[in-house]
Amino acid sequence: MTDAALPTHADEPHVEQNENRLNRLRAGVLGANDGIVSTAGIVLGVAGATIDSAPLLTAGVAGLVAGAVSMALGEYVSVSSQRDAEKAMLAKEERELREDPEDELAELAAIYRSKGLSEETSMQVARELSAHDAFAAHVEAELKIDPDDLTSPTQAALTSAVAFTLGGVLPLLAILLPPLAWRVPVTFVAVLLALAVAGWVSARLGGAPPVKAVLRVCLGGAVGLAATYGIGMLLGTAVG
Repeated sequence: MTDAALPTHADEPHVEQNENRLNRLRAGVLGANDGIVSTAGIVLGVAGATIDSAPLLTAGVAGLVAGAVSMALGEYVSVSSQRDAEKAMLAKEERELREDPEDELAELAAIYRSKGLSEETSMQVARELSAHDAFAAHVEAELKIDPDDLTSPTQAALTSAVAFTLGGVLPLLAILLPPLAWRVPVTFVAVLLALAVAGWVSARLGGAPPVKAVLRVCLGGAVGLAATYGIGMLLGTAVG
């Protein structure tokens, strides 16, 4: 086996970084989708009871702010827990390399042997990668973690909050800007179009069929919007 046929350690971080960026972008799209659906559900629920601007604005802004804060806090806690776990695994790997390097070398060789390399080639790859950077070689092969690209909880929280807010602004504007008679239908159409775009982008990022994703998210959104509007009408009538 020639050197060109061996796994290229230098190329892996680039692939992993691209995957991390795609994951962050996908999370942003999903956050925007949540903002669209959540805010639209609130304003259409209120619109079922009244189409006056003041209650719609109050409910929409309150829901938008509460949702963005909730998304940010949830993402911060989740990513912080994940980051703590990754740091603990990295520290454990570093300690094992320091205390028992030979056993770790054999473990690394076994990983490459399980991928189809011969015993001799696996040990050669393990020795060469360990000589270059033992810690990087082990965390990449065993843990699939890039120590230099751990997700930031603060960045994840801000991304979620911004994505949710941007998504939520659309139904809020759609319910407030048109004439009274057009507020509900315009909001329905605007939200479904936005969901279609979000579903298409999410599907493309994940490599899934876009048409099915768009139909699924639009159908679910339409049912949810109709349900919240209907509940608003029922409650508005009962209270009135």
